[in-house]
Order: sequence, then C-alpha cells, then structure tokens
Amino acid sequence: MCKWILINGASASSHLRCCCLLLLFLVSSVPVTCHDLSQDMLSPEATNSSSSSSSSFPSSFSSPSSAGRHVRSYNHLQGDVRKRKLYSYNKYFLKIEKNGKVSGTKKENCPFSILEITSVEIGVVAVKSIKSNYYLAMNKKGKVYGSKEFNIDCKLKERIEENGYNTYASLNWKHNGRQMFVALNGRGATKRGQKTRRKNTSAHFLPMVVMS
Repeated sequence: MCKWILINGASASSHLRCCCLLLLFLVSSVPVTCHDLSQDMLSPEATNSSSSSSSSFPSSFSSPSSAGRHVRSYNHLQGDVRKRKLYSYNKYFLKIEKNGKVSGTKKENCPFSILEITSVEIGVVAVKSIKSNYYLAMNKKGKVYGSKEFNIDCKLKERIEENGYNTYASLNWKHNGRQMFVALNGRGATKRGQKTRRKNTSAHFLPMVVMS
C-alpha cells in the first residue's frame, strides 16, 4: 500500500514538472514573437516622428511632426504641382501682391498668400501667387521680389531642414560663395539674401496644404 502511494506520488510529481517546463517555454517564446510582429507592422511615420505643440500656429493649421525628419531635397517631386501657403518661423504667411511686392502677412485668409509650388528641376521649384500671378524671385543682388515672367531669378532650391521647416535658396545667385535664402524678418519684411544663412530661422518656412 505504501509502495503504491510512493510510486504514484513520484509519477505525479514528474508529470507536474513537465507541465511547468512546457508552460515556461511557451510563455518565454511569446514576447519575442509579439515584438517582431509589432516592429514589422509599424509604419515609418509611426516609428520616425513625434508630435509637437501647435499653440504657436494659426488655429486652422497644425504643427508638423519634425522629429526624425532628415535634411533633404524633394528629388522625387520633379514636375509636381502643390497648392500651399508658406508659413514662416516668425509667424507670417509669405505673400506676393499684384504689384510684385513680397512680404509677410498675419491674415490667414489673405488671397495673395495662396501659392502654387511647381518642381521645375530635381530639387528646384518655382513659387507663384495664384491671385497675383507673380513668381517669387531673387536677383543677383539678393533682393527678393515678384516677377511677372518666369526667369532664372525664379528658380529656388527647396530643402527640408533638421527642424522640419523648409528653406528656399536662389539656384543661380550666391554671395561670396554662400547661398542666399528667401527670408522674412520679425516685421514681415523680406531680407536681403546676403544677410541670410541656412540656419537663420527667418529663412525657415512651413509649406501648409491649402484646402480647396
């Protein structure tokens, strides 16, 4: 009687140990599988961006996800046409009036600030006010102006900077070997290209989608 109890007790104990080992094996394998799956299923936007506060932007727009954005030009957008507003770091919308004057405005509904951005070459764009039909241009002296006709002054190099904003530099003109950028100062006036640098936030703009 005692012998039977000991044998069955040992058998039950062995069976319990096997069940525990099997359970531990299954549990330990689950996290690895789930981790690999979650990484594969995440989109590039979800893994390479973060939201920032939009309190400094107009109510009808939202702030971009700037973290993780690489500095690059729009090489894939040759021939592309985009309807945008260029919102400066200094909180002005770039506008080109019907007399060709370029400046910034705080008005969200200003018709002269609605722009058509067209890729004319790889990484090079033309920016035109739809209302005034003037092109954004910069001459060899660094003056920013509106041109009625498209010419070499109207070719701008478009580039995304590290902070998520874009810069627009003259393709054909430089000052002492340095690029000259379209920029708006703290009063919304244009700056001479000679006084601009890529890292100056006065030359940083957000291309905001215009809803039709």
